[in-house]
Amino acid sequence: MMSRQDGLSITEIQSIQQSIEDIVTTPIGTRVMRREYGSIFPDLIDQPMSEVLIVKMYSAIYTPVSRWEDRISIESLKISKVTSGLMQLDLEAVHMITGQPLNLNIPLNMGASA
Repeated sequence: MMSRQDGLSITEIQSIQQSIEDIVTTPIGTRVMRREYGSIFPDLIDQPMSEVLIVKMYSAIYTPVSRWEDRISIESLKISKVTSGLMQLDLEAVHMITGQPLNLNIPLNMGASA
């Protein structure tokens, strides 16, 4: 497995984290050969914060990650550290092959990169 940042080898857990970040931050319809891949999460980030929006955000993460990342089973998720364009997804899951519990902290950079 290879890091999409620098091309170096990464562990299985790092690959899962990288995959989840990609799934959540990719708008649906933007992948040419996989139009259904991605999440509506990017469409939600500019909306006013409300309880309804928070539920939509969790659904926009849980549903596509469950569909596209079959190496894990999600136990719980939480969005934290919401600052200008950067959120952190705290996800507890179980690795489907090993049964190992995972506690993943995944940065979601939703703004334009410098």
